[in-house]
Amino acid sequence: MNPTPANSANAVVRLHPNDNVVIAKGDLSLGQTLPELALRVRAQVPAGHKIAACAIAAGTPVRKYDTVIGVADRDIAPGDHVHSHNLKLVDFYRDPAFCQDVRPVDYVPEAERARFMGFVREDGRVGTRNFIGILSSVNCSATVIKHIAAHFTPERLAAYPNVDGVVAFAQTSGCGMSSPSEHFDVLRRTLAGYARHPNLAGALIVGLGCERNQVASLVESQGMVPGERLRTLVMQDSGGTRETIAAGIRAVEAMLPAANAAVRQSVSASHLKIGLECGGSDGFSAITANPALGAAMDLLVRHGGTAILSETPEIHGVEFMLTRRAVSPEVGQKLLDRLAWWERYTAGQNAQFNGVVGHGNQQGGLANIFEKSLGSAMKGGTTPLQAVYEYAEPIDKPGFVFMDSPGYDPVAATGQIASGANLICFTTGRGSMFGSKPAPTIKLASNTRMYEKLRDDMDINCGLVLDGALSMEQMGQHIFDHILRAASGEPTRSELLGLGDHEFVPWHLGIVS
Repeated sequence: MNPTPANSANAVVRLHPNDNVVIAKGDLSLGQTLPELALRVRAQVPAGHKIAACAIAAGTPVRKYDTVIGVADRDIAPGDHVHSHNLKLVDFYRDPAFCQDVRPVDYVPEAERARFMGFVREDGRVGTRNFIGILSSVNCSATVIKHIAAHFTPERLAAYPNVDGVVAFAQTSGCGMSSPSEHFDVLRRTLAGYARHPNLAGALIVGLGCERNQVASLVESQGMVPGERLRTLVMQDSGGTRETIAAGIRAVEAMLPAANAAVRQSVSASHLKIGLECGGSDGFSAITANPALGAAMDLLVRHGGTAILSETPEIHGVEFMLTRRAVSPEVGQKLLDRLAWWERYTAGQNAQFNGVVGHGNQQGGLANIFEKSLGSAMKGGTTPLQAVYEYAEPIDKPGFVFMDSPGYDPVAATGQIASGANLICFTTGRGSMFGSKPAPTIKLASNTRMYEKLRDDMDINCGLVLDGALSMEQMGQHIFDHILRAASGEPTRSELLGLGDHEFVPWHLGIVS
């Protein structure tokens, strides 16, 4: 689903011959003539927003990329601005057509696959970074782990040049919660996913001592084994705040020599697991950044790697695009089961799943969740859907997979990293300032205007597709090449800005008591 090739003479983009709306490439003025459509614009229309390409009668489906994104809430004249004021979200049956669009993958022979420089761990997994991580089992130990991490300044780490840093992953739960419960399981799964992440050379878990999420049972329940690479502390057993900080510093110091002994070596791109995110999406996201990232993920899968699509509310309305690519009816049904869970979970709430998108999405030209989902799903490319995972569940299948998560970016990315993602690719139209640790984030801008304005935060300008400077295939290759460099240690913009210390946000479900 590629847009019509951009032309500097055209002020709008038609995405599919069957569409009855087109997208404004730039801000359009009232009365402006559009020769390509033989009509005049009937309103002030911001860049990225939709214009009626023909008369659309009330109740008629509005199509973008030949996909229904709603129905006209009133008669719409040619040249009218089409947005939430005259576009109504109407749910309807969508045939899942399990497996009907599965196409074989043209895998690159193993000897010819792309390579990057990564850290190979004892279990064979590969990291793209080399951190030591400190995790709190409960919010009550969050300050302690932050003080431990803060001790390891660049000056103190200068003797360990192969260590990327010591980072604290503080969190706000761990007690005052139902246990056992789904929330409890999700929290433990997330903490364990970080503790054993291939981007960590070592991990320290610190608890208070009286919390529900006890450190010892956390470690045992998740099959973790304390040792040189995994250490634990409990504040009430260690003598309180000051003594625990001192003990934590000593524990990290003991792990640093082994962490520094790790060196990068050439490995296959099949070891890459990329978490796919989008935030601050706009009307250009589905035209440039998201399909371009999808093209890059098709390349990654051909080279044996793993692409992880998430944010379940943001496939609502276009889930058939994924179920048709499921490798089995069971995989497709598991995706539908997660959507059914979300329908129950958000019932009666003014949530994104039920149609309402954020202020920035609205400003950027997205009228409702169906339209946003249309672009969001494109990040996954076109290869078969191999598996569906729950939040923070370890991903053990290569290829294109789905991990259930909220649409809230920090929560989704946290789950992907806990599942094993060793790098995040994040598309944005309005301009997200997100970064993550221990897996770095590459940010992809959907349009040149925003890229130029926020160049310090953006890694890649996918607006070049809309500008006509690069084809979608060329941009996909450009993204893939950038991924290999970032995986090999080239700093991303968010890393250069020091982001990622506060973006560890495990998913909270259920009551707080």
